[in-house]
Amino acid sequence: MSDLTKILILHGPNLNLTGFREPEVYGKTTLEDIDAKILEEAPKLGCDARILQSNHEGVLIDTIQENRRWADGIIINPGALTHTSIAIRDALVAVRIPIIEVHLSNVHAREEFRRHSVIAPVTVGQIVGMGGYGYILAMMAMLNLRKATL
Repeated sequence: MSDLTKILILHGPNLNLTGFREPEVYGKTTLEDIDAKILEEAPKLGCDARILQSNHEGVLIDTIQENRRWADGIIINPGALTHTSIAIRDALVAVRIPIIEVHLSNVHAREEFRRHSVIAPVTVGQIVGMGGYGYILAMMAMLNLRKATL
């Protein structure tokens, strides 16, 4: 595979406060530091990454749709929209590319309402509880998926 795997990485609501918001749950690393690590590791892995954080569901949906022809895959941490957004779920289904869901914390070990994802059934997988490193793991998984389908 000679070309870079193009990955759209989306962070949902409140992730801009990562490092400040509930550091005992989400860690002390800021989203800016997580994004910098993603952008540092992406070319080493053979990826071209575009990253967006938004607190607005419509912006996330527009970005998914706008990148449908560019991206080979999407890595998304929908934040609280994980549990409620049928609109994001539908946008992800519509683009017909592999999706990996990422969460900084282990959502399955937290409150009951956080254990249900409306996004998970339309993804190829989910990475939870690995903090910011979960995005790197997701990029590695996306590369393996792409190689398997070429």
